[in-house]
Amino acid sequence: MQRLKSGIYDEKLVQEWANRFVCSIENQLYPLAKKRTDDVSLRLEKVLDAFSKEGLGTQHFASSNGYGHGDLGKDLIDRVFAKIFGAEKAAVRIQFVSGTHAITTALFGVLRPGDNLLSITGPPYDTLEEVIGIKGSGQGSLIDFGINYEEISIYKNQKLTLSELEKALSIPRKMIFIQRSCGYSWRPSLSISQIKSICKLIHSRQPECTCFVDNCYGEFVEESEPTAVGADLIAGSLIKNPGGTIVPTGGYLAGRSALVEKACCRLTAPGIGTQGGSGLHLNRIILQGIFLAPQMVAEALIGADLVAGVFNSLGFDVQPLPSQHRSDLIQAVRLGRPEILKEVCRAFQRSSPVGSYLNPLPSAMPGYQTDLIMAGGTFIDGSTSEFSADAPLKSPYNLFVQGGTHRSHIKIALIRALVALVRAGFIDLPQTT
Repeated sequence: MQRLKSGIYDEKLVQEWANRFVCSIENQLYPLAKKRTDDVSLRLEKVLDAFSKEGLGTQHFASSNGYGHGDLGKDLIDRVFAKIFGAEKAAVRIQFVSGTHAITTALFGVLRPGDNLLSITGPPYDTLEEVIGIKGSGQGSLIDFGINYEEISIYKNQKLTLSELEKALSIPRKMIFIQRSCGYSWRPSLSISQIKSICKLIHSRQPECTCFVDNCYGEFVEESEPTAVGADLIAGSLIKNPGGTIVPTGGYLAGRSALVEKACCRLTAPGIGTQGGSGLHLNRIILQGIFLAPQMVAEALIGADLVAGVFNSLGFDVQPLPSQHRSDLIQAVRLGRPEILKEVCRAFQRSSPVGSYLNPLPSAMPGYQTDLIMAGGTFIDGSTSEFSADAPLKSPYNLFVQGGTHRSHIKIALIRALVALVRAGFIDLPQTT
């Protein structure tokens, strides 16, 4: 492809190249996309079986207000989630503001002054740093309340190793915190088989220790959930995977009955626990969301593969590669320069169904220590099950892409991003004869 005399590519040729390029990657990834599509049936069957065993009917769509006592739909939803996740008990509540809130109630519900909490996947996600007390003070963090905190990493050179965990288990621990997804770190996310091995090791050394998994971004990505393979407690958000992109707010807890109850005593109050919390007429939406979730997650995974394939083919480092095993929705791309990061985010924002006219700018966000740039006009504010991307504005300028209701949306956004990068001079088109 030849430059025009002005030094600018012909717009039509740029668009044609971007379309061809993304379509060629999509074709290469077709076998993987087909497998992800086929896997939807396995995930959906589990949901349908849970609905059937619990006798879901239209009467469960009715909801309550006030205290939420006697809400048949809420109780059924809890049992459905427990069955799907292979847990003794679940609590699905719209009163959870976010995944961070659900995780926080679990931490404060289970831990007591003097207990030892150990994070084994390195530093926790940014929004948990002030919850634990790593940053900030006087806000009522775990450390403020006398909880002892340590962290190690079970990764060495991007590979899982349990030697550091074995050493750490020489000290009695009340809870081991495991972050399933990579968060804002450049590491592989934990697979279900790895979580199983970790929990088995912990329980063999310290049977009473609670294995607590931050399950955000991981639901329905693999055949099983952490609670089905040894985790004692998990938490997540309904505006991520299990909400199927339609649940407007909320979160969930699942695991051993006693632990879920303790956590809910922090959400409501001791003595009320899981009994409190009205559904506010969202029962049908929550049930429909979990029904749609396997399909939505598959579409997001196919989109993540495409993002990885496109940027990797352009010479950028990606985590994971499209051929590698996935255990969450997050696709990381190392863009290397802030200008490229901003250009991609602007293109993704222009491709959003909501707020396409906005120009994403780096800014401070509650719970984050570094300015973030975020792209993604979503129908539900902050929903990361819908297509979005965000990044801390710091070197090496890693972009984290997640979600997507359908692969076509992600494809359109990628094509527009490539066109923008060519226009800005960050990509040179291949020369043709």
